[in-house]
Amino acid sequence: MSTLDEASANVSADADECEHVANTRPSDWRNPQPGGPYHLAIIGAGPAGIVAAKLAASFGARVALIERHAIGGVNLNTGSVPSKTLIRTSRIYADMRDAQHYGASVPDDIDVDFAAAMARVRRVRARLGRNDSARGLAAAGVDVYFGEARFVTGDALTVDGRTLAFRKALIATGARPHIPNIPGLADAGYLTNENVFDLTELPRRVLVIGGGPLGCEQAQAFCRLGAQTTIVQNRPLFLGQEERDAAQILSEAFARDGIEVRLNTTALAVRMAAGTKLVDLVSDDYRNTVGVDAILTGAGRTPNVEGLDLAAVGIDCDAGGRIRVDDFLRTGNANIYAAGDVCLESSFVDTATASARIVVQNALLRRGQRWSAVVIPSCTYTDPEIARVGLSVREANRLGIPVKTFTIPMHEIDRAITDSESAGFVKVHVQGRTDRILGATIVARHAGDMINEITLAMVAGIGLRKLSRVLHAYPTQAEAIRQAADAYNRTRLTPRVRARLRRWIES
Repeated sequence: MSTLDEASANVSADADECEHVANTRPSDWRNPQPGGPYHLAIIGAGPAGIVAAKLAASFGARVALIERHAIGGVNLNTGSVPSKTLIRTSRIYADMRDAQHYGASVPDDIDVDFAAAMARVRRVRARLGRNDSARGLAAAGVDVYFGEARFVTGDALTVDGRTLAFRKALIATGARPHIPNIPGLADAGYLTNENVFDLTELPRRVLVIGGGPLGCEQAQAFCRLGAQTTIVQNRPLFLGQEERDAAQILSEAFARDGIEVRLNTTALAVRMAAGTKLVDLVSDDYRNTVGVDAILTGAGRTPNVEGLDLAAVGIDCDAGGRIRVDDFLRTGNANIYAAGDVCLESSFVDTATASARIVVQNALLRRGQRWSAVVIPSCTYTDPEIARVGLSVREANRLGIPVKTFTIPMHEIDRAITDSESAGFVKVHVQGRTDRILGATIVARHAGDMINEITLAMVAGIGLRKLSRVLHAYPTQAEAIRQAADAYNRTRLTPRVRARLRRWIES
C-alpha cells in the first residue's frame, strides 16, 4: 500500500470511528429533564434495552433508556457485529488458499492486509450504528440518558444527578468477559472482545484461552488471517455443549487450518521476556512453556450488576452473579424485570431481544408470557458452523424421553458437493413413535441460516413428517432437512403397510 493509500485509509477509518461515536454516544448530548413517572425505565442500551425501548414507545408508553457507555452494547461495539465482520474477511482468505478445490488457481501471493480488515470492521460497525442511534431513538419517542444508574426506591432511580420515577423498570445491563485468575496475565497484557477489535496489526502468535464458541470463532479467524494460533482448554472437550460428532468435524477443520488445540491443559502463569509473553502450561503432569505475542481470553461472562444497588430494592443474584428472575422475567421486586445476559444462562443477541419483548408484554400489557415457552436456537460461527435447537440425544435420555434420530450427511446433498462444502450433517431428533421434533443439530457452512426452518417447525408444532411436503428450492443445502423428513417417512413403511400398498396397486 502506498503512502497516499495509507493516508486515505486512515482518514476513512477516522471518519468511520467519528460517525460511530456520534451515533452511539454523541459528545454534545444533553440528558432530558424527567417529567412524571415513566411507564418503563430501562437500564442498558444493548440489544435487549433497545428492543424493549422501541417496542414500548410504539405502544405509546413513556420510556427512559439509560446507558453508561455506548448505545448498542456489546453486540454492536465489541461483540457479534465486529466479530462476524472479521470472520467473513478471514473466510475470504481461506477460500483463496483453497481455490484449487473450486477449479481455480491459488493466487501466487496472498498478502493479508490486516489493517484493511479491521478498517472494514469499523466501517460496518459505523454503518449499523445508524440503525439505532441515540438521536434516532429520541426521534422514536424514547428519552435517552447517558450515565450511571442506581436504584433508590422500588419506583425511582438516579442517573447523572437526576431522579427518574417509574412504574416498571427493566434491567438489561448485559455482561462482560470473565478474566481467569492467572498470575502475571494482567501485567503481561491480554485481549478480550472488548479490545481485540482495536488492533491494527496482526499478532504473529496468538494463544486463545477457552474452547467455547467465542474462543473457537476468534481462533479460526486469526489463524486464517495469518496468525499462528493455539487454543488452550482446561477440559477434555471443546464446545462441551455440542454433540460430539459435531465438535469432531470442527476439530478436523481446525487441524486443516493449522490451529493447535490443547485439551486438558491449564495456563498456570504468564511472564514477559524480551517482548514475548511466556505462558506456562500444564496438561496432567506434563509442563511446558509457549511464547506468544497476544493472549485472547474471556472464557465465560460476568453479569454487569455493580453499582445498581439491587439489594436496596429487594433484588438478589445467584452464585454466578446473574439476577434471579421467575418465568415471567420478574425479579424479587414485582415492579422490576430483567432481560438478556444479566439474568439468562444463554448469552445470545436473539435470546436478549426475545426476553426483552416478553418483559414489555408482561410489564405493560400484563400478558403473562413465559420464558420457558421460548424455543432457542444457537450457532457457533466457525467454518463449518454448528447450529442447534431443542434437545440433544443426551439431554432427552437424561429426561427419560424416548428419541429417534434421522441424520443426513452433507456429502449426500447436491449443493454441498457443488460448493465443495460437504463436511457436516443435518441431524433431527424426534420423540419415539411420533414425528414431534425434539431438537436438531446442523453442521454446515450455512448452518445458522438452516436451523431456522427447524426452529419454526418446533414453534408451530409442525412434525417432521410434514416437512417432507415442503418444497425446497433445488439445489440448496437446506434440502438436507427435507431428506431427513423423507427418512422419517420411510420408517412408516412397515412390512404390513407395504403389503397393503402392494395389494392396492395390484387391485
